[in-house]
Amino acid sequence: MSINPDATIMDEPTRAAQVDKPVSSHTAAASLSAAEKSTRLNSPTVIDIENVDFHYGANKALHGIHFPIREKLVTAFIGPSGCGKSTLLRCLNRMNDLIDGTRVSAGSIKISGVDIYHPSVDVIELRKRVGMVFQKSNPFPKSVYENVVYGLRLQGVNDKVRLDEAVERSLRGAALWEEVRDRLHTSALGLSGGQQQRLCIARAIAVEPEIILMDEPCSALDPIATVKVEELIHQLKQNYTIVIVTHNMQQAGRCSDITAFFYMGRLIEIDATEKIFTNPSQKQTEDYISGRFG
Repeated sequence: MSINPDATIMDEPTRAAQVDKPVSSHTAAASLSAAEKSTRLNSPTVIDIENVDFHYGANKALHGIHFPIREKLVTAFIGPSGCGKSTLLRCLNRMNDLIDGTRVSAGSIKISGVDIYHPSVDVIELRKRVGMVFQKSNPFPKSVYENVVYGLRLQGVNDKVRLDEAVERSLRGAALWEEVRDRLHTSALGLSGGQQQRLCIARAIAVEPEIILMDEPCSALDPIATVKVEELIHQLKQNYTIVIVTHNMQQAGRCSDITAFFYMGRLIEIDATEKIFTNPSQKQTEDYISGRFG
């Protein structure tokens, strides 16, 4: 997918005629030159989704999905409920394997050139590389410290110095260290909802993944906590490739670099977020983001 960074430039009459839509607030991105935008938005491909069909039993949920996901960018999946965006997200680290009767029935998903559905792929290793943050924060009924090191302990890491370093690094990476540094050995369940979600992000990055998947990570949070998580997403993309599912159009506009719009299990359009929200190529996309349906 080649993205034209100039595609969003419109004259004033055209801009005035646009339906009122949420617009990306990337002030840093807005200051980039067209050449810089083009280079950034066409960064190396990390995930190749190639003509993927997916079934829940006899029900076909995804139809010929085909597009790349770029390195160290935030890619947002948007679309009405039931359109397949969370299904596709879970395909990226094979979480759907946990549901009986599901299968990728055609196509392939490759990460760094490796087909993740090939029988030789170790799913546990895959999920180390591709972390997941769920819609509802799900800290374990353990201390903050033990939540962060949980994945490392599963890997057999028990060296206290290494674990201590991982806890501080991960909590700093999740913008939570200053808030919980004196509460590391108290229950994670005593944290606020927003803190719990950032703790889950810290737990995901503790095992040093390459990719972080987020399934509506702010849907259960209040506006203040949502702002903190969105700011965190901007920081994390310096080091990680992030894919986020959201129903919140404003959030997609604020957080993502690339936006993919899905409808009834099909990819309708994918492009730079700025273009999707100001001048989409497909009328169906415009109708959705302007609130005409969905």
